[in-house]
Amino acid sequence: MRNKITIVGAGNVGATTAHWLAERELGDVVLVDIPQTEGMPAGKALDMTEAGPVVGYDTRITGVTDYDETVGSDIVVITAGVARTPGMTREDLIGTNQRIVTDVVNKVTATSPNTIFIIVTNPLDTMTYLAAQVSDFPRERIVGQAGVLDSARMRAFIAMELNVSIENTHAFVLGGHGDEMVPLPRYSTVAGIPITELLPPDRVEAIVTRTRKGGGEIVSLLKTGSAYYAPGAAVAQMVEAILKDKKLVLPCSAYLQGEYGLNDICFGVPVKLGQNGVEEIIEISLTSEERAALEKSVELIRSTMAHLS
Repeated sequence: MRNKITIVGAGNVGATTAHWLAERELGDVVLVDIPQTEGMPAGKALDMTEAGPVVGYDTRITGVTDYDETVGSDIVVITAGVARTPGMTREDLIGTNQRIVTDVVNKVTATSPNTIFIIVTNPLDTMTYLAAQVSDFPRERIVGQAGVLDSARMRAFIAMELNVSIENTHAFVLGGHGDEMVPLPRYSTVAGIPITELLPPDRVEAIVTRTRKGGGEIVSLLKTGSAYYAPGAAVAQMVEAILKDKKLVLPCSAYLQGEYGLNDICFGVPVKLGQNGVEEIIEISLTSEERAALEKSVELIRSTMAHLS
């Protein structure tokens, strides 16, 4: 039997995620959006289906406005919610997106009680926490995208700065998915060499700053929306790690129970992704400076969580 992957939200992020997943043939994809969108999800699904003969994938893609087709989903990706516009922070989205994520989680848990949730909706860490509370799932089955995207951005900036292959780069970004995220240069490498040995401090700091503001940079350029190609690719990597039981170590937002000295919060940390979801949370040593940056990120997330009603 084929795997079933449901994506809730057929906008730019959701549809692009569906496209990446279809090309990887990881399972059949169900693209869901609200009834008011009428034929939009079906139209996007049909368009992707018609690309299959050209690209060479046999993925079945269905676009719907109800949850009947989602029954028994192995993974449910939630991208639904309002996107940022210039001048907005991810935290500005909390009121509207709380209502959307709560509704989606309640509907999905009724039709797919054994699914694994991947949360993409912003503010990411708070929405991941909300999904955990509403679903009452084991923490292994709730994971937020967070650092997978942020680390990809940092890798791109490292490759651009040093004019090296993207394949040689590795980057580590912890903390909340926001302007207080914590890129870790001493854990970020090119062919195993820390970037702190390849670049002067001011260039390393420039990469760190651009990584923190990576999403906002794209929002300011687009003017009418936010990023979707890289977020969709990041989700596809997470889905593949789970469905193929790859045991891939990625920085994701996970519910913490004492790790890093934190409790009752979803926060970006290195996790091992496999068939059971978050199979292990990996703790790494941090300098006092890195720990202080992490605490600032925690403060921002907790201040956002305080607005959950």
